[in-house]
Amino acid sequence: MSLRDFAAYLGVSDRTVSNWEGGGASYQPRVESQAVLDTALGRASDGAKARFAAALGANGAVQPVTGRIGVDSHKFLPVFVGVERTRQLRAHMTLSVDHQWLESSSARVDHPEAQTCVLHVFACGVAVFHLVQPHEPAALTELAVWRYRSYASDLPWARDKLRDLLDEDHCGVPNPEYVLSLYWLASGPWAGSAYDTALRLLSTPSVLVDRGAPGGPAPLDGSVEESFLATGFDHPDIVSFGVRGVSTGYAGWSGVAYAPHSRERSLTIDELVTCELTVQALWCFTRHVQQMIEDGQDPSMPEQYGWRFLRAAYSRLTTARAQETAQHVLMREAIMKTSGLVERLRAAQDALRESVG
Repeated sequence: MSLRDFAAYLGVSDRTVSNWEGGGASYQPRVESQAVLDTALGRASDGAKARFAAALGANGAVQPVTGRIGVDSHKFLPVFVGVERTRQLRAHMTLSVDHQWLESSSARVDHPEAQTCVLHVFACGVAVFHLVQPHEPAALTELAVWRYRSYASDLPWARDKLRDLLDEDHCGVPNPEYVLSLYWLASGPWAGSAYDTALRLLSTPSVLVDRGAPGGPAPLDGSVEESFLATGFDHPDIVSFGVRGVSTGYAGWSGVAYAPHSRERSLTIDELVTCELTVQALWCFTRHVQQMIEDGQDPSMPEQYGWRFLRAAYSRLTTARAQETAQHVLMREAIMKTSGLVERLRAAQDALRESVG
């Protein structure tokens, strides 16, 4: 781009870009300008990022390379139980301050294998289990197999736990339908491009597993993982939200993978978890509206959670806030895009508006 075109693309003045170019290698833009540039780089194509790294004489960020894989698995299991049931559950819980616009409460619950398990109950009618399970697998394939096999036990466990908490018979409480995984990578044995490939595989692990094996999900030959790490792996549905020198992050349909390189500048695990809790709660809510339509019903919700509620949710999740960092914006946009929640919010909003109009 020309200087003028680049300034227009960033939303800054021509003089600002001239100052950057004329300042030399020692020039350091203001914090606000750095955020604008970080966002532009994060949204750039892989080719542009590679040229940028080459221009600096670097291959990318410096990753924490060790001889082992250290990863924290965060699982989210949402289920729509209805406003009345959530009111019953929240009566014995602590009000959460992380979701001021999406009212919720939370409480710890026991899980046979998780380090911690917290049940978040949203006033709009959704309950979300959040399980934290640290792992040090010998390979990514081992972690991928565990992920799919554990889903088979996590879903019935969540169903039974809800029924116990609500003190209802097994026919009255809906079943959780899916599990969404978030991986926080603390260390790994890879370097350079292989490290980046490992994060991509964490966000889309199905390529390492035979999910149709007779005895349940089984590992593919170890050479598959080795080949990917050696030659690279990409998928059209993976969206990057990392910032060079700060973090590597990828979001996919089945999960999110994130590795902080600069602890002071990267996202925190709480920021990632808060975003996923919100997205999964609303995805589950809109799925329930869709299910009512597919069952031949006119969709209906209590007035405070009708189409205006979804309109407000759409605005909050698609509009940047003044307090958000550039990385947070990239993370939110990547998760929203890969989850398909934008389209679901629109469809559910239209359906609920029509049902009252």
